[in-house]
Amino acid sequence: MAYGLGIVKGFGVTLKNFLRPPFTEEYPEQQHPTLGRFRGYEFVWYEERCTGCASCAKYCPLGTIRIVTKPTPDPALGHKYFVEVFDVDTGRCMFCGLCVEACPYDALFMGSHFERASYSRPGMVVTKEELVRAEKKPSLYYRPHLEAAHYDRKTHLEPAPAGRDFQGRWSEGKPYPQAPEEPR
Repeated sequence: MAYGLGIVKGFGVTLKNFLRPPFTEEYPEQQHPTLGRFRGYEFVWYEERCTGCASCAKYCPLGTIRIVTKPTPDPALGHKYFVEVFDVDTGRCMFCGLCVEACPYDALFMGSHFERASYSRPGMVVTKEELVRAEKKPSLYYRPHLEAAHYDRKTHLEPAPAGRDFQGRWSEGKPYPQAPEEPR
């Protein structure tokens, strides 16, 4: 009896979907919107925020981030390093986001795009020059202060409001916007 019931249920699902109009997106012309915390196939890097501490490279489980630094010649800058090389091998990256979580200065964000294809492995390495020239539209992954401020990923994010400090303020001194509390 249960054998026939499964077949009837399966035909019911088939019939329901057969009568429904097709759902097709014409991909390059129409793009399905991604969610705010989508970890895309790119990275957003703010060079002026990066101190060269290499925390992102240390926490990467696959070692896909390569950083080469040298000390800055200006002692007024403190212990900041000049980043000579900042390469991310997206061909090996599993987009776990641990590098973004490890960055103490909010210099590294996950991106929100997914269209980066290449026919060769060297073409999948994102260099420092590409990261500097890239559009700054970060994902909201691991950024609750941006999500609470209802940041729209379609707009360019300047480096000043991108960061957080550890006193609970924005980088420019404004307090964190508070998200409305959900009823329990």
